[in-house]
Amino acid sequence: MLAIVAKPRGFCAGVERAIRAVELALERYGPPVYVRKEIVHNSHVVLRLRALGVTFVEELDEVPEGAVAILSAHGSPPEVYAEAERRRLRLIDATCPLVRKVHVEVRRYVKRGYRVLLIGHAGHDEVIGTMGQAPEATVLIERIADLDKLQLSADQPAVILTQTTLSEDDAREIVEALRARWPHLEMPAAEDICYATQNRQSAVKQICDRIDLLLVVGSRNSSNSRRLTEVAGARGIRAYLIDGPDQIAPEWLPGVQRVGVTSGASAPEDVVQGVLAYLRQHGAAEVEEIEAADEGVTFTLPAPLRFTTPDGPGPEADRADRARAPSNRRA
Repeated sequence: MLAIVAKPRGFCAGVERAIRAVELALERYGPPVYVRKEIVHNSHVVLRLRALGVTFVEELDEVPEGAVAILSAHGSPPEVYAEAERRRLRLIDATCPLVRKVHVEVRRYVKRGYRVLLIGHAGHDEVIGTMGQAPEATVLIERIADLDKLQLSADQPAVILTQTTLSEDDAREIVEALRARWPHLEMPAAEDICYATQNRQSAVKQICDRIDLLLVVGSRNSSNSRRLTEVAGARGIRAYLIDGPDQIAPEWLPGVQRVGVTSGASAPEDVVQGVLAYLRQHGAAEVEEIEAADEGVTFTLPAPLRFTTPDGPGPEADRADRARAPSNRRA
């Protein structure tokens, strides 16, 4: 059996930034540090950070007044920032800059009188945060069937935005269906689906004609990881989402000559290596890694972790981060 490892895979720049923000906050402030929701959608990352002293909470009302609180990479609605201010929390916003871009687009278009048609998955943390920017003007579209319920006149200005971790193919299909019915719909100048999501999906497409089975390393609540299994499935390849080698079912491997391995944008590389070790123990005589250029994308740290004094972040850091937070006023 040959194992073919896709590249790029694993941590994107937004995930690296969010995890590093938590690690630096622990170093500078000491535990406990509080994180609203999961900092990224991966069980291994969450367990490691919890062991270092992070307390994960669902909402900021669980955080002691004045404590250090970090917002997850998926973005948060405006009321979360208001709650942080009311509780005088030392807030560190680890929202991915690419998610923040979509938030800015929502507020900008709504201010101009547009309706926002957001393609995404209900209940996902990113979608909750994006819709929260202007809920009265935003409509969520999950599938083409939702278009039958959409009431939109030809003279109503509207824009199509997307969750950053969607399948490119599925999003394109919905966009085409929307614009076929309402040709006047606009889209932002730059695509919302993030570079890492696109690159990892392209890498899976690249190896699909060479494999019999695909193992995607990622947690069940990771949207971009689930999309990778769907990309393979749409091309007739059996694909399974696994959180680690212990979730590989022995009955998947008999008869498989070539198995592909990749990982979602929040999955640690050491877990991928654990999966490869399992495959070697169960018949993979060779491991081939696809050659690909490094993505070369980095994001600056949240403001409170960039501006420091000998005693830690100074007051200008808090002012800088507040300036980056969305306004609590509805656009």
